[in-house]
Amino acid sequence: MGNVRKTITFTEQQDQWIKARITAGQFTNDSEYIRDLVRRDQEKNADLEAIRTALIEGEHSGMSLRTPHDIRKAVQERMQNNGQL
Repeated sequence: MGNVRKTITFTEQQDQWIKARITAGQFTNDSEYIRDLVRRDQEKNADLEAIRTALIEGEHSGMSLRTPHDIRKAVQERMQNNGQL
């Protein structure tokens, strides 16, 4: 995958923030910090899209005939089978 060079402008306060992260040893340079922010934003948006998709699927699946008790019991059984309880 190739690299694309970008020119961006920050306020003095934002620049100081980035420099502080680098000085603290969290990042080695400005580019690494910005790439980390982009990766986290991509992950966050992917998570939100997965939630949206699940909500849409749930809306289209119709009403459940199970009672809240039945649903809780099924979740507990699934968690026990997966070693989560």
